[in-house]
Amino acid sequence: MAAAATVLCAPATAQTEERKVVHLPAQPLSNSLRRLGGLFGRNISVDEGAAANRKAEALDGELTFDDAVAALLAGSGLQATQKAGGTVIRRVTQDDAGEGGIVVTGSRIRGAPVASTTLTYGREDMRDSGQSSAADVIRSIPQNFSGGQNPGIGSNVSNGKSLDVGGSVSLNLRGLGADATLTLVDGRRMSFDAALQGVDVSAIPFGAIERIEVVPDGSSALFGSDAVAGVANIILRRNFEGLETTARLGGSTDGGNFQQQYGATLGHVWKSGSAVLSYEYASNTGIMAEDRSYLRDISPGLEVYPKMRHHNAALVLRQEIASDLTFDFDGLYNNRRRYQVMPLNAAGDLSESRYDTFAKTESWAVAPSLKLTLPADWQLTLAGSYGWDKVWYEGIMTYGSVSSSAGNGFYRNATANVELSGTGKLIDVPAGAIKAAVGTGYRNDWFHRQTTNGASQFVDKTRDSYYVFGELSIPVISADQHSGLGRSLDLSAAARYERYPHIASVATPKLGLIYAPTSDFTVKGSWGKSFRAATFYEQYTANPGYLQNATNCGGTSGTVLYLQGGNPNLKPERSTNWSATLAIHPTAVPGAELEISYFDIRYRNRIVTPITYTRQALTNPVYADYVTLNPDIAAQNDVIDSMITFTNLTSGSYDPTKVVAIVDNSNVNAGRQNIHGVDVLGRYAFDLGGGRLTASVNGSYLDSKQQLGPDQDFTQLAGTLFNPPQFRGRGEVGWGKDAVTLTAAVNYIGPVRDVRYAPSVKVSGMVPIDFTIRYHPEDAHGLLGGLDVIASLQNAFNAKPDTIAVTSFLYTPYDSTNYSPFGRVISLTVTKKW
Repeated sequence: MAAAATVLCAPATAQTEERKVVHLPAQPLSNSLRRLGGLFGRNISVDEGAAANRKAEALDGELTFDDAVAALLAGSGLQATQKAGGTVIRRVTQDDAGEGGIVVTGSRIRGAPVASTTLTYGREDMRDSGQSSAADVIRSIPQNFSGGQNPGIGSNVSNGKSLDVGGSVSLNLRGLGADATLTLVDGRRMSFDAALQGVDVSAIPFGAIERIEVVPDGSSALFGSDAVAGVANIILRRNFEGLETTARLGGSTDGGNFQQQYGATLGHVWKSGSAVLSYEYASNTGIMAEDRSYLRDISPGLEVYPKMRHHNAALVLRQEIASDLTFDFDGLYNNRRRYQVMPLNAAGDLSESRYDTFAKTESWAVAPSLKLTLPADWQLTLAGSYGWDKVWYEGIMTYGSVSSSAGNGFYRNATANVELSGTGKLIDVPAGAIKAAVGTGYRNDWFHRQTTNGASQFVDKTRDSYYVFGELSIPVISADQHSGLGRSLDLSAAARYERYPHIASVATPKLGLIYAPTSDFTVKGSWGKSFRAATFYEQYTANPGYLQNATNCGGTSGTVLYLQGGNPNLKPERSTNWSATLAIHPTAVPGAELEISYFDIRYRNRIVTPITYTRQALTNPVYADYVTLNPDIAAQNDVIDSMITFTNLTSGSYDPTKVVAIVDNSNVNAGRQNIHGVDVLGRYAFDLGGGRLTASVNGSYLDSKQQLGPDQDFTQLAGTLFNPPQFRGRGEVGWGKDAVTLTAAVNYIGPVRDVRYAPSVKVSGMVPIDFTIRYHPEDAHGLLGGLDVIASLQNAFNAKPDTIAVTSFLYTPYDSTNYSPFGRVISLTVTKKW
C-alpha cells in the first residue's frame, strides 16, 4: 500500500450486515469514507494519493456498510478490499486487483482491472463543469466526434455518416460513425434511433444519470457488434432518498438558442430495495443565420440549428426478493419534437418561399433483471431488455400563401435482448483469485421504414443473433507477495462468438495485460478484434437509378444505367485493435496521475460507395469490378427492376441498344480504414488557500486514412472537412472550499482543411473557454438546505466557427460536424433537495 495511506476510523467492530441510515453530501471521497467509517465503527484505510482528486456523490438511504462503500466508489477507479485490520481502499488496477469491487464498463468481471483507457464522468464532476445533460458531456469528450446522428448537421455534409433526422444525440468515438460506437444504459442495449444505428443519449433525463463511462477501445469480445471504436455506458442513479427539483435557463448572447430545462427526481430507499423516478422537460429555440454576423450575408433565412423540445422520464427499481436474489428494473421514455426552416430563394426571404421540416420522436425501453448470489463468490444474472424508437418526419414547401407536402415518412427501430450470465471466482492462486465471466444470449433487431414515395420504398426487416462469451481475469503478481519481478501483474482474456443466421458468424477475441513494476508506474496493453453488422439502412435503403449520357462517366458515346443505394448481401465490417498505455502515479506526489496511450485500429470490409469519381467510372481500371460493359437486355431489365425510381437524364428516350454499360455504385464491403493516435489524460489535486484545487487534461491526437477499394489510393480523413480534427483537447481547473466550487475549462478543437478545392483551404479551429461557479452548502438548513446553484458562462470569449464556401443557400457555411454556432452561452441552474 502507498505510504500516503492513513487510517481514518476508530477500531473495527464485529462484522455485521446491519443497516443504518446514511446521509452524506457530495464532497471529497476521503471525507465521505471517513464519515462512513465513523458511522459504522469500521477501520477504513485509504491511499490518499489515489483518492485525493476524486469526489463522492451524495448518498442517502438505509444501507449496509458494504453497499454504502460500493456506492461511494462507483466509477472512481478504486476498489474496497477486506483485510484483517479493516477495509482497504486502493486503485483497481494495482493492489489486490480482482478482489471485490463492481463491474465496470471495460470488463464483465466484478472488480477486474481494465487494460484499456477508461473515461469516467461522475454526476458531481458534470455539475461542477456546468453540464446539464448527457449531450453536454459527450460533446466535451476529445475522443468523440460531433458528426454522426446529431442536431445541427448541415445538409452539405458529405461524409455519409452524418445526418440529423430527429434531433437525437449520439456518440461517435474516433469519428468512425455512430454505428461503430456501442452505447449501453446500465450495461443493456437500447433501440437504435432513425437511420444510422446510433443510440440517442439525450433521451435520458439528467436527474437519472449517476455517471457515464467511456472505453475508447474495441470491445466486441465483451459486448458484440458495433463496439469497434469503443463502448459507452450510462449508469443510472440508485440509493437516492428524497425529492430533488431543478430549473435551468440559458441562452446565446448573440441571439437564438434560448434554453429551458425543468426536472424533478424522486427517490426512496427501504430496507430491501430502492426506487428512483426522474422526469425532465427541456426546450431550445433555433439559431437563424441572421443571428450570427459571420453567417447573415452568406445564408440569409437559413436556420442553422433546429428548435427542439422534449419530455423524458426514467424509472429505476431495485428489490431484494430473498437474501440472495435481487430484482432490478430500468424504464425509459422520451418524446421529442424538432423543427427547422430554410429558404427556397437566394435572398433568404421566408415570406416568399420556404421549406419547413418537422420531426417527432417517441421511444421507450424496459430492462428487467434477476441477480442470484451463489457460493464461492459467484453471481448469476438473467437479464432482458426491449427498446422501441420511432422517428416521424415531414417537409412542407410554401410559396407565398400556398403550402404543400414535400413528403413524409418514418423510421421505426426495436431491439429485444435476453442474456444469461455468471461471474465469480474459479480458483485461488498465490497472487489472488482467478475470476471468470461466462454468458449466452439472443438479440433481435427490427427496422421499419416507410415513405410517401411509393410502397416499394417500404422496408420491414428483422435480424436475429445468437452469442456466447467468456472472460478471464488472472492475477500473476500481487503487491502482498513483495516480488522482485514487480509490484503487480494481471492478465485478461475474453472471447465471443456471435452468429447471424443466413448472414455471417463472427468470433472476436481480446487480450489484456496490466503490469506495475513499482508503485509509481503501470504499463497496460490490449489487443483484440471487433466487428460491426451492416445497418438496415445500408442494406435496404431505396435504389434510385438513372439513365445518363456515357460521356458523364468517361465514355465517348451511348448511354449508361447508373445505380446506387442499399445492398442486402452486405457482410459485417471487421477490425483489429490494439493499444499500449503508460500510467504514471508517483507516490511522492499524492493526487498526481498521468496516462499516455497509443491506439491503433485496422478497419476492413468497410461499407462504402466504391466509385468516388463518377466521370472516371468507364476509364479508371480501379472501378472495373463495378462496371458491366455491353449489357444484354436481360441484365438491363434486372437492374431497372431493382430501381425504386428510374430518372432519364439524357435528351432522348431509353433505348436498350444504346446502353454501353451498367455502373453499380451501390453499397459494398470494399473499404479499409487505418486509424491510430495518442490519448493523454492527466489529473492533479492539492490543497490551496484553505480549499482544494484540482486540475485535469484530456487530449487526443488522431490520424485516419481511408481506401474505398483494393486498388485505390488511401485518402486522409482526420484533419479534413466534415471529419474529426487531428487534435482535440480539454483542460479543467477547479477550486473548491466549503460551499463554493469554481471551475474553468479550455476546449481546443483543431483546424481542418477544405479539400474540395485545389489547393486545399485551411478552416481555423475553435478554442471555447468556459467558467462555472457552483454554490452548494452541505450543512445548511431552512431555505438554503439542499440548495445547489450553478452559474455558467460557456464559450466566454465568444469564439466563432470559420466559414467555408457553399454552392447553395441551403448549405450551412461552416463545418457543422466540428464547430458550434452557439457562441457565448449564459445559464443559471437552481436545484433544491427537499
